Amino acid sequence: MVETVRWDGQILWVLDQRRLPLDVVYCPCRTVEDVARSIKDMLVRGAPAIGVTAAFGMAIAAREIGGRAAASAAGHLASRAALLEATRPTAVNLAWATRHMLDLCRKTSHEHWIETLEAEAVRIYQDDIQRCRSIGANAAHYIPEEATILTHCNAGALATAGYGTALGVIRRAVEDGKRIRVFADETRPFLQGARLTAWELMQDGIDVTLITDSMAAHFMACRAIDLVVVGADRIASNGDTANKIGTYGVALAAHAHTIPFLVAAPLNTVDMSLQNGSEIPIEERAGDEVVLIGNHRIAPPDVQVRNPAFDVTPHHLITAIITDKGAVAGDFSAGLRRLFQCPESE
Repeated sequence: MVETVRWDGQILWVLDQRRLPLDVVYCPCRTVEDVARSIKDMLVRGAPAIGVTAAFGMAIAAREIGGRAAASAAGHLASRAALLEATRPTAVNLAWATRHMLDLCRKTSHEHWIETLEAEAVRIYQDDIQRCRSIGANAAHYIPEEATILTHCNAGALATAGYGTALGVIRRAVEDGKRIRVFADETRPFLQGARLTAWELMQDGIDVTLITDSMAAHFMACRAIDLVVVGADRIASNGDTANKIGTYGVALAAHAHTIPFLVAAPLNTVDMSLQNGSEIPIEERAGDEVVLIGNHRIAPPDVQVRNPAFDVTPHHLITAIITDKGAVAGDFSAGLRRLFQCPESE
């Protein structure tokens, strides 16, 4: 399975997903600035993968401390965390990872921060893969023995440390012997579905058909789609879910055609501090992503452009939220709170 990031003990190697599916190239991140740039410029993307990358960024930051006194060292790490957190505001995993590393430092003598943060980053990396496998197992109840599944954006191995969230659900179903076909929305404007999801599923020999975003409702009306599975970048405490732009429209179409709509995400994607989706910050990116495909302009010069990277799907359009700690349906507020209260969720 493809590796999103590699850690060699000194350098974090990040798969440049902008160059997929034509070229597989790993770029070195030797400094925290390199890591921040890899997140901001979308060499790495997907909430879990961003969180893992940020954790390694904090391990690199610890190497920069040198002989600083404890207070100066703590200030340096805090500034590095702020730099990383500013890159992509919507995905909660990023801030979760940086703040988790800062909390760990508060419990550890600063002379041991390098080895402590590196070991924790490796643990987070390995834990993310296991979380994804658990999501796949917990979703089994919702996946029929034979189904055509629509997914939007890329929530696979490329968006995580490995295996994937939404694509992890699909992978597990295939591993269980279920007869699964996938429709992948192209996901304008960054084309994660066309460039990444279609490529990733083809690498695994999973039956995949690429469609444009505007075709999803048509195929639902034709009863060619049995259910929808997507990932998430942040989930509010009531179940409102931020995911790649266009997800809300897919959810509306699925609701209109009584097609189950599943969200697959690790529990640390849930932000219990937010009452609802209106409090989720929505990143807006440069207009060039909309008016250019590659280096080819497809719109008039100087046309006004809006480019929100995410939208929020209200919880009433979601059939179930599948996490690594279990699945929640119906009363999402109570169900998500219950998962967080489980001892194994700590």
